[in-house]
Amino acid sequence: MTQQNNIRAGIGLMIAATIVFALQDGISRHLAGAYNTYMVVMIRYWFFAAFVIALAARSPGGLRAATQTSQLGLQVFRGVLLAAEICVAVFAFTVLGLIDTMAVFICYPLLVAALSGPVLGEQVGWRRWSAIGVGCVGVLIILQPGVGVFDPWAILPLMSALMFALYGLLTRYAARKDSAATSFFWTGVAGAVAMTLVGMWFWEPMAPADWGWMALLSVSGVLGHWLLIKCYEMAEASAVQPFAYFHLVWTAMIGITVFGELLRPEVVIGAAMVVAAGLFTLWRERRQS
Repeated sequence: MTQQNNIRAGIGLMIAATIVFALQDGISRHLAGAYNTYMVVMIRYWFFAAFVIALAARSPGGLRAATQTSQLGLQVFRGVLLAAEICVAVFAFTVLGLIDTMAVFICYPLLVAALSGPVLGEQVGWRRWSAIGVGCVGVLIILQPGVGVFDPWAILPLMSALMFALYGLLTRYAARKDSAATSFFWTGVAGAVAMTLVGMWFWEPMAPADWGWMALLSVSGVLGHWLLIKCYEMAEASAVQPFAYFHLVWTAMIGITVFGELLRPEVVIGAAMVVAAGLFTLWRERRQS
């Protein structure tokens, strides 16, 4: 397969992954609206952990190779941080809705760029700082902190984006010594252990129909990660990452059609600014590399 075909396949896989993740967001909002968020995320992580363990067992070297790391504390912290981020994001879905949450959350690539200097020691030029500034203005337009009484829950998606950006940076830092398979293994296992220790205290009986949704949520989580793995095997991240913004489009469609959410004009304007700034940042990173 030629490089051009690989890129096209990678783009197709990325778009497919965004559809799956949007479906996952919708199901998460439904379940977390009826049951405790910790319990929903805990069960989801059980399936995720089973997936990464099975994947590691089939890889060269098996589980022994996947678990070996010289930075266990960092790997465990990464896994717990991602689990906490998912809890914050899912709770935000229930109090703010899918559209408003995702419109703010998509600023995380800009936060990655801003934090790459202090965390990884990377050079961030004035052009990328300008893009980060534009993205921050876009987030402020969405949140509207100066209009009426500011909703304190509006800070949740920003917290989620910051946590996810830090997780991404720590993943890049861990990659200096550990393989992607090792990082992926500890992401699933550490997250599952952490969520079990928390979620077991919030167990609630679940209706039979909702167990079906829970199963679909778990399968979609595994499928989404598998699609991303295949996507990055096909093409470089810089070539496919811009298409990750389709996640916002699909999530907005689910929010409007399924949950009756409204697409506010300020959300459209703010999200457009955030996406444009994020795409510019990705373009600058690709050009410099």
